[in-house]
Amino acid sequence: MRLLTGLRDTDRRGTQAAAHIRPTLGKVLSAVEESAEGTKLWCVAAALMAWRAGWRGRRAAAAGLAAVTVAQLASNGLCKQLADRPRPPKEWFPHDEVDDRPDSSSFPSGHTAAAVAFTVAVACTWPAAGVWCAVPATMVAIERVQSGAHYPSDVVVGAVIGVGSALLTYRAPALIVRRWL
Repeated sequence: MRLLTGLRDTDRRGTQAAAHIRPTLGKVLSAVEESAEGTKLWCVAAALMAWRAGWRGRRAAAAGLAAVTVAQLASNGLCKQLADRPRPPKEWFPHDEVDDRPDSSSFPSGHTAAAVAFTVAVACTWPAAGVWCAVPATMVAIERVQSGAHYPSDVVVGAVIGVGSALLTYRAPALIVRRWL
């Protein structure tokens, strides 16, 4: 019980701190998140890698998109259906972005799960490209709290789902070959 109280307090403090990020930085975060909506940013990044970076880019793009698919299924298709957590209270936010948030469960952050899944999967295949992907992925995660769509713990769990999805898709082919062949 004490752990849950501590988590609620940490979520409240973290959310309220993120809500007061400078408006100019908030606009940049919102623009990056908007480009990531519906995984558009990750699809564009995958297309650019596949088009410009040869076999390594194609392999990284395929890994990233596979990981995003698994992360979306896990976070939005499963976890959000099981958890019915309300979004953070509107009165915690001094801006009107909070009016634009979805009606679905706050837990976990599907945007963060997809961003982290893509980034980690790409990094496992092509580390230099993974570093570049980490910047917008981090911005998406911060924006989800700053905009009032999620609590920090929703974002952390989304990131864990993203890492797990990336590692699963990275390791699955070898595990299948070893098990069945």
